[in-house]
Amino acid sequence: MAPLVASARVFGANDRITMGAIGMGGQGRGDLNGFLGFPEVRVLAVCDVVEEHRLQAKAMVDGRYGNRDCACTPDFYEVIDRPDIDAVLIATPDHWHALISIEAMRRGKDVYCEKPESLTVRQGRKMVEVARRYGRVFSGGSQRVWGDYNWFHKMVRGGAIGQPLEAWVNVGGPSGPCYLEPVPTPPGVDWDRWLGPAPWRPFHPSLIRGGFRPYRDFSGGGMTDWGCHGFGGALFCLGLHETGPVEIIPPDGKDVTHLTYVFANGIRIHHGGGWGGILSFRGTEGEIPPRDGERPPPPDIDIPNYKGRGGIFGDFLHCVRTRERPFRDIEIAHRTATVAHLGNIAYWLKRPLRWDPDKEELIGDPLASRWLDRAMREPWTLA
Repeated sequence: MAPLVASARVFGANDRITMGAIGMGGQGRGDLNGFLGFPEVRVLAVCDVVEEHRLQAKAMVDGRYGNRDCACTPDFYEVIDRPDIDAVLIATPDHWHALISIEAMRRGKDVYCEKPESLTVRQGRKMVEVARRYGRVFSGGSQRVWGDYNWFHKMVRGGAIGQPLEAWVNVGGPSGPCYLEPVPTPPGVDWDRWLGPAPWRPFHPSLIRGGFRPYRDFSGGGMTDWGCHGFGGALFCLGLHETGPVEIIPPDGKDVTHLTYVFANGIRIHHGGGWGGILSFRGTEGEIPPRDGERPPPPDIDIPNYKGRGGIFGDFLHCVRTRERPFRDIEIAHRTATVAHLGNIAYWLKRPLRWDPDKEELIGDPLASRWLDRAMREPWTLA
């Protein structure tokens, strides 16, 4: 059989990177505006199942280029099937991320996908496998891991606290069932397409305005939302960003006050309980940030971060040209999301879990293992 790896386009010095943008709510339009700021980018198409969102995105693109050329569609296949598009921005609700990303990569597109990259652990691993099989550049969209937390990276990796022992990540909690009251679907909203692979439920306007995150069918709650920033920052500080915990212990109302991840090297990361905003660290020689709020200058050490110029968007565009792996490569982004997913499972089941980070399997707990993936509503599938 012929190999299924799509050959990478060879970019010249003056070539533009053509892009499509899928999921044009508030966060999506913010990301779109970021990419529109790069002179080498040409956005050719925008997509959203909410007419108002996609028309606003089209107006942004047409205003940037001074024409009316931007295609506008509710069907993401009309974007990813275009042979003249090199890369796609995906900023849909979380339950769509894996499916659209995988379909785009199979069609030879590079992907910048908002966090959390997946709704389940198995989805994330499938995204990694497809990216590698088709030779795609895939950047997860957690700009805060470096942009907000590089002081912590330099302090911890530079030895300011000695040997790290513990970290605290202060982010929201898990998602739960959706009990929103049914509301008639307004014109201009393709509700069945918005739900896509998620279980069917009646329309509610908060869901199309960014209010989907508290609900398990669509998201992992604060654990996967800000958690992909916070846990991502902590894991990168501690050099644990390419592995995972071996044990996840939920609070028991007695000895364990905060959900705790235990890693093979003995380091523990706690969900909540820190003193320094979103991140706190303790080691053999101290803790950061200082409790008096006065942060010393970090050591002048070199830490791998973004390539190219222009933050996380520029990093992605640089790697589209060079075929390098970006700072938030899908393997690293998947490992971070997995930490959040495992925490949610421990919260939902209210019991400790043992995890094999190499095999990505829960040990001795068949019931909990069912939560590593979800069935998709027909006809959607990742097969």
